[in-house]
Amino acid sequence: MNLPENPKPFVAIACGGTGGHLFPGLAVAAQLRQRGCEVALLISPKEVDQQAVKSAAGMEIFTLPAVGLQNRNYFSFARSFWKSYRAAQAIFKAHRPAAVLAMGGFTSAPPVLAARRFGARTFLHDSNTIPGKANRFLARRVDEAFIGFPEAAARLRAKKIFVTGTPVRPQFQLREAAACRTALGLDPERPTILVVGGSQGASGLNDLILSALKLAPPVQWLHLTGAKDFEKVKAAYAAAGLKAVVKPFLAEMDLALGAATACVSRAGASSLAEIAAMRLPSALVPLPTAADNHQWSNALAFEQTGAARLLDQKNSPPEKVAALLAALVNDEAVRLKMQAALAQWHTPAAAEIIAGNILSAIGQGAGKPVRSGGQPATGGEIKLRVVT
Repeated sequence: MNLPENPKPFVAIACGGTGGHLFPGLAVAAQLRQRGCEVALLISPKEVDQQAVKSAAGMEIFTLPAVGLQNRNYFSFARSFWKSYRAAQAIFKAHRPAAVLAMGGFTSAPPVLAARRFGARTFLHDSNTIPGKANRFLARRVDEAFIGFPEAAARLRAKKIFVTGTPVRPQFQLREAAACRTALGLDPERPTILVVGGSQGASGLNDLILSALKLAPPVQWLHLTGAKDFEKVKAAYAAAGLKAVVKPFLAEMDLALGAATACVSRAGASSLAEIAAMRLPSALVPLPTAADNHQWSNALAFEQTGAARLLDQKNSPPEKVAALLAALVNDEAVRLKMQAALAQWHTPAAAEIIAGNILSAIGQGAGKPVRSGGQPATGGEIKLRVVT
């Protein structure tokens, strides 16, 4: 049976599992759609994926039965891997892809392996300084790899590696703080500290901040807790008599970052890219259990360039946390220096470059010209290095 001719190239993006994989994938998907592609998102059954893709207008959404490898659940992982592979095969049999892009995580490998059987060009993107296991496995099997941090190149054995930065969605740009605060129910004129532990919250980070509340500067708070700690954190602010908007989750992270004077955040690469885009002075608290301790490495890269301060979750007493927050809110010299350093890490053309390279590889026009280099982009200029 001959497949019907389709004038629009079909590109599938495997980007589920965490917000850190999903949101950069959405940014690339938007660029591909603007350039005339049909785009499908391949995601996991996790709630964060299902909620986030509700805003992905004009794209096909497929949920793969994938689960991550945790607590040595090898049998469950292998079974879900095989089911995801077969599901991806069925999708691609019905609609042959021109290209498949994997954004990392446990949803990535099955679609890439399935796509190779249909002659599709294959790509991956890794946002972190230390690439994840899925991307390390895929690196030799894809045509091109894109990375957010130059340090990741030495850990991937791909045919070509492009340092592009990490894509962010277009709404992450400098915002008027008073308007963002008003939209979130905050005092528009009062300094605001945002606390966010990633798409599912972070108990360790929540406890760290609660321990320092009595010593912290007199500000208002926007605290995104995750579902587990919502009631506990809300009660703690009430007991301390502090002005705070406490939510388990907030989809409009651009509003949250725009409202903030300073931020306390985990150090996932996607979160760091959004912080850099918004020029938000931040204290980074890496997740101690992150695979290969990659969040610590991410945070260290930011701290070494002056773009953030690093806090160890297990060894940061309340006095240290409170003093750092006071500096981030009140010390203009500290804030200006950090904002200038954050500009070095913002790569506004990352999604555009990745989309352009994919289209060039499938014969749909040349990618955007880029300069060579190995350091973070500066002042909106994308710097791309090819490692062969």
